[in-house]
Amino acid sequence: MRFAGTLGLASYRFAGLLAGPIVRRKLRDRAARGKEDPARLDERFGVASAQRPPGLLIWLHAASIGESLAALPLIEAIHRSNAESSFLVTSGTVTSAALMKERLPPFVIHQYAPVDLPGVTRRFLNHWKPDAALLLESEFWPNMLLGLDRRAIPRALINGRVSPDSHRRWSSLHPVISRLLAGFEICLAQSERDAQFLSELGATNVIATGNIKDGAPPLEADDDQLRTLTAVVGDRPVWVAASTHSGEEVAVARTHAELSAQYPELLTIIVPRHPERGVDIQHEVEALGLKLSRRSNGDALTDRTSIYLADTLGELGHWYRLAQVVFVGKSLIGTGGQNPLEPARLNCALLFGPSMSNFEQISEDLLSCGAAWRVTDQAGLCAALGDLLGDKEAMRKMADAGLRYCETGGEALKETMTHLEPLFAAAEE
Repeated sequence: MRFAGTLGLASYRFAGLLAGPIVRRKLRDRAARGKEDPARLDERFGVASAQRPPGLLIWLHAASIGESLAALPLIEAIHRSNAESSFLVTSGTVTSAALMKERLPPFVIHQYAPVDLPGVTRRFLNHWKPDAALLLESEFWPNMLLGLDRRAIPRALINGRVSPDSHRRWSSLHPVISRLLAGFEICLAQSERDAQFLSELGATNVIATGNIKDGAPPLEADDDQLRTLTAVVGDRPVWVAASTHSGEEVAVARTHAELSAQYPELLTIIVPRHPERGVDIQHEVEALGLKLSRRSNGDALTDRTSIYLADTLGELGHWYRLAQVVFVGKSLIGTGGQNPLEPARLNCALLFGPSMSNFEQISEDLLSCGAAWRVTDQAGLCAALGDLLGDKEAMRKMADAGLRYCETGGEALKETMTHLEPLFAAAEE
């Protein structure tokens, strides 16, 4: 079994050597389309844009914006108990980098995550020489993990998550994944199901500690902007379609059109997961004969705005504070869903579609405690939203149930910290 895993990983490394030029071309093409940061593209090839700080360096890898948000309270908690340590955070998307620039404390360095090619990961690790590595959720990149093994760098999986689809795929490559997971000193899973999947794939020392996203602080908002927006909105009914993906914006716009006759003051705010899709979304909505104002164009939110496209970054905290109801994107069209706890934490009633596998346990908990309703299609979304707009007491009870659920979430972070302390102690030796 171990030989099969070693052979499979050797084949992966050899393929990576051949794929290097292709990956470089692809990244440069993505940069030309705004999906990579051209000024920092070298970081994706393992070329650091900052010096390694002296002393103990803890590296956290958070793939995208959701993991990056979860990393913020974790970093603060680690820093409180390891005040002399420095931190390196890597992430892979432009949106997560923008968030990190705004919200990381000064003792943390951010870099783009290196692509998983042998020479690239070697260059990255040779420069940064982390004393401990914390990988969030499901980042099992072979070359990077093997590089950590060779350097005997202790590592932990934090908030570990394995979807049923990923479990099936990795099970077909069991010798490979079991070899990679064997290098983790500890795997802290989001749920009992995730812990079971990780154990079945070959991880040892697996503990279900809960989801640290549960205990994250509320999204921030600028007080002056929020006062201005609140004054403009007044008593209008407001709902937000958050982190939407392609196809969902049309469903949201149609829902607005159907309900606007009954609720003529209705304000619909669409916040796409990828703001660069703003032009396409505007064309799709206007093709339905609806008027739309677009924030990235400088269009102000006014008392006459009916559909507002908030295609900007870092402002979800504003929109959730204005809303009474939030539809969670990537759940109606697409797979996996986005984070439902962010709007719940800001006292919003929740709607989401049938696909919430990225937050399966959380979404089931929210449904069970009465904080959310699940819809199956655009007609269901329209019916559910209409019911809530017509029953403010039901809407308030849902929002309050979600808030109570979030207030119990800090325990996962505390337990995570308890299990990480031995790892940090080993790194200091």
